[in-house]
Parts: sequence; structure tokens; C-alpha cells
Amino acid sequence: METTVFNYYFDEDRPGHEYVLRLFEAIRAGEFEVYTSDLVLEELENAQEPKRSKMLSLIEYYRPKPLENSSETQRLGQLYIEKGVIPASHIFDSLHIAIASVYELDCIVSYNFHHINRNKTRIMTASINREEGYSGIMIVTAKEVLNHE
Repeated sequence: METTVFNYYFDEDRPGHEYVLRLFEAIRAGEFEVYTSDLVLEELENAQEPKRSKMLSLIEYYRPKPLENSSETQRLGQLYIEKGVIPASHIFDSLHIAIASVYELDCIVSYNFHHINRNKTRIMTASINREEGYSGIMIVTAKEVLNHE
């Protein structure tokens, strides 16, 4: 799970909010194994209150398995930037995808439609991943996970 999923949990006016709530219910029911990275935790720690405490409480309650940013994830994330997938000013966005790719997760759930969850990113990261010996990573919303798309 990427940072925006935790934001959407508390943003009732955003399209997709109800699917995020349902996804967390499914996680609690044991239907999905959930991971997040140390970068997500860092971003949540830097959020404004009171949302910061609320989002961190989700981490406490659901206990996603932590994944570490490593030299390999940094290398792959830098490749995404060098190849024009993600702007250099949004390094964490490229690293979220790289971490999911290096750890061979099935998908990354994201509501970041500016840099992560968009066609250009899906196509180009799949190509770069193949060149680098990784599988393509599915970039999806909570609705797609719940519908097993």
C-alpha cells in the first residue's frame, strides 16, 4: 500500500473512499496480505495533525508488513526517473513502485493519479522492470483489488 491509500481512508469526499474502507475490512478478515514501506511510514509521520495520528493508527491496527528501501530499490527507482517515468522531484513515488517491484509483490495499491497510477507509469515501469529482470508490477486501486481485476 502506498501513502495515498491511508489518506483516502479518512477522506470521505474522494471517489473511491468506500472501496478503501472495504479493502481494509477485507484485510482485517484475512483476505489479503498487506505490505507497506518504510518510506510510507516516513510520509505518514510527516503528515499534518490530526490526520497524521489517524493514519498512523491504521498502521498500528492493521500492521502491514514493512518493506525496506534498499540500494537495489533506490537503483531501480532512479532508473524510473532517468527514463522519464516519474519526475525527479517525486523520488518517493518512484521508490514506492521500485520497492513493490524488487520485493515481487502482486500489486501496488495507489490513489496517486499524478505519477503512480496512470497508463504511462504502468507501461514504462513494466518495460524497465523486464529489462532489469523484474516482473511488471500491477498498479491498482482498492476497487480493482476487491474485484480481483
